[in-house]
Amino acid sequence: MSAPFDDKLHEECGVVGIFGNDEAAKLAYLGLYALQHRGQESAGIVATQAGRFSTHRALGEVAEIFSPDVLARLPGSSAIGHTRYSTAGDSALANAQPLLVDCNKGQLALAHNGNLTNAALIRAQLEAQGSIFQTTSDTEVLLHLLARSQPAGLEEALAEALPAIAGAYSMVLLSENALYAIRDPLGFRPLALGCLDDGAWVVASETCAFDLIGAQYLEEIEPGSWMRLDARGKRTHRFAPAVPARHCIFEHVYFSRPDSLVFGRSVQRSREYMGRLLAREAPADADLVVPVPDSGVAAAIGYAAESGLPFRFGLIRNHYVGRTFIEPSQQIRDFGVKLKLNPVRQLLEGQRVVLVDDSIVRGTTSRKIVRMIRGAGAREVHMRVSCPPTVSPCFYGVDTPSRRELIAAAHSLDQIREYIGADSLAYLSLDGLRRAMDEVPSGPTRYCQACYTGEYPTPGLDLESAAVGRRCG
Repeated sequence: MSAPFDDKLHEECGVVGIFGNDEAAKLAYLGLYALQHRGQESAGIVATQAGRFSTHRALGEVAEIFSPDVLARLPGSSAIGHTRYSTAGDSALANAQPLLVDCNKGQLALAHNGNLTNAALIRAQLEAQGSIFQTTSDTEVLLHLLARSQPAGLEEALAEALPAIAGAYSMVLLSENALYAIRDPLGFRPLALGCLDDGAWVVASETCAFDLIGAQYLEEIEPGSWMRLDARGKRTHRFAPAVPARHCIFEHVYFSRPDSLVFGRSVQRSREYMGRLLAREAPADADLVVPVPDSGVAAAIGYAAESGLPFRFGLIRNHYVGRTFIEPSQQIRDFGVKLKLNPVRQLLEGQRVVLVDDSIVRGTTSRKIVRMIRGAGAREVHMRVSCPPTVSPCFYGVDTPSRRELIAAAHSLDQIREYIGADSLAYLSLDGLRRAMDEVPSGPTRYCQACYTGEYPTPGLDLESAAVGRRCG
């Protein structure tokens, strides 16, 4: 039985690239290991040596897929890797990345984090012209555009193909003699550059991948540009006019690891500040602050510090829950959540608890957790959420339920409170979230907030086509 116990939003993937180190595949593996939180369905690595490409992709988690024997079969000084979370019904090995093709631009390997909002439209046009697709992934669209481009050179083909695609994409593209790091004009998804002591280049979705392999963080890849990394160094080319960025704000709310720098900013700092502002906006007459681990920990630390209430780990997470489990024949209420979380009765009994989490999506898991804390003897449960209500689906690389499944899209605050069974419920305001990101609420924003506002930053977005593309992603 599948075990997606929580009801969180999910990032669809993470990418890593290495250029100029003889153990590139091993370093890519370690980078993917650090990025495992961004996707657990499949993973893959492509490496190249003297123009010869080797690849290994499989369903499962990074540590399960890449044994020492497998890594030994991936020689070369350059490699890219990808770890993926697929949308429902799309967990197929054919869609595992990186995608590897042999075309008129040479051999190319591509790994993509994000979602192309016009992928379904482009795919239909290409199929009508005779193109044959091997996957249902939107990523393959770009490879077809590159192969069909009239210019013979790869960079000329990139200059022609990239303006044709829309949406969110942070990509690593490996050719026979170079690594390209590519980012969409609005910079939705993160992509950072680092280097090793031996001069090798490293590209990754988050800087926590650099920390594991001892790489130094240098800079973000500029939105609307690609950076070529090769034996001569680095070179940046802009393929789109500079426009105000629209980084995904949910990277700081939930997706990214707290030890990462994302969009040049500490994730831990952002989350603690969200918790502090939440305590100012929505104080509670309570005895202690308890996080929903692990997603609510940083915000709960901030809430406790600001409110003066003691911080306690009143819920203990089982980190060893596998991808499958055997459910007992005897029905156990809230079995899935109990398998993942267990309350500490000695801390909760008789207490008024502030329960802090980063988001409420459908509300089903929050309801079970509140019920669990009451069952452990808590007198009151006050739910606090460190972001605004999620009212709209995302089309930029996040596996979001449809609008009708988002509890805040059709229910009032009091209706949600009653459904989850809390004594009180409060979300951080959008102004508060922007302040936590060091923005003036009334001023311009660097962040995409569509999941909270329903206002999408890409003009002319066809929601129906974008939804189809997301299912392909």
